[in-house]
Amino acid sequence: MTHETIEYDVIEPGIGVLALNRPRRYNTVSYRMMEELEAFWGDRRSDLETHVIVLKGNGEKGFCAGLDMREAIKMTPQMNTDQFYAFQVRLGRLTLAMRRAPQPIVCAVHGAAAGLGFSFAMASDVRVITPDARFSAAYINIGLGGADMACSYFLPRLIGAGRAYEFMLTGNFMTAEEAVQLGFASRLVEKDRLLETALDLARTMNSKNPMGLRLTKEAVNMNLDAGGLEQALNMEDRNQALLVARALLTKDEKSGRYF
Repeated sequence: MTHETIEYDVIEPGIGVLALNRPRRYNTVSYRMMEELEAFWGDRRSDLETHVIVLKGNGEKGFCAGLDMREAIKMTPQMNTDQFYAFQVRLGRLTLAMRRAPQPIVCAVHGAAAGLGFSFAMASDVRVITPDARFSAAYINIGLGGADMACSYFLPRLIGAGRAYEFMLTGNFMTAEEAVQLGFASRLVEKDRLLETALDLARTMNSKNPMGLRLTKEAVNMNLDAGGLEQALNMEDRNQALLVARALLTKDEKSGRYF
């Protein structure tokens, strides 16, 4: 697929940088961008050469202001209920596709991450932000429910239910300082260091055993939904046994250090 709304570059072996590329429109998600992101994340499922993805928004205005409402206002009246539901499902499953992608995702956020842009940040695995970054579950501000685009799943798990209720019911912005205090963001850096900091984290991850990275992401995601400690331990035990067996069978010195 020829990309019109996103850019993707493998900047060095093992590390890819995905950019939302509608800077004049605050990187809002158009129908075309939805299609391109669906295809992109689907391709990553079988991509063994890329170990870490850095996600960013192009331009100075911000990371992503959510759905392109100008386009949506034109499209929605032409849809029947079934068509609108299908559109809603496809948008929401972009976050699921990010979780299913085996590569850890480092999200670099400047400016606003609102609505679906907020969900993209939440669906990432690590978040690096700038002092002007701000986050909003903006759905309720346009007359919809505050639980949309996986927000009701991700946000309570990332910052706790109490504050998640507040942000989802009010649509208020979470500031950069709050994001750090609540543990939502890993790093707060000046804008001129944003991409480099995200790449530094990606390089550190890329120096590890690629299979270990994939299994770690899988284990964390699975154990967020695990029924209890025993299920969590079962997942970890399987992963570690698989990695050690792989190293012993292949005698692959790059697989990692054991014992």
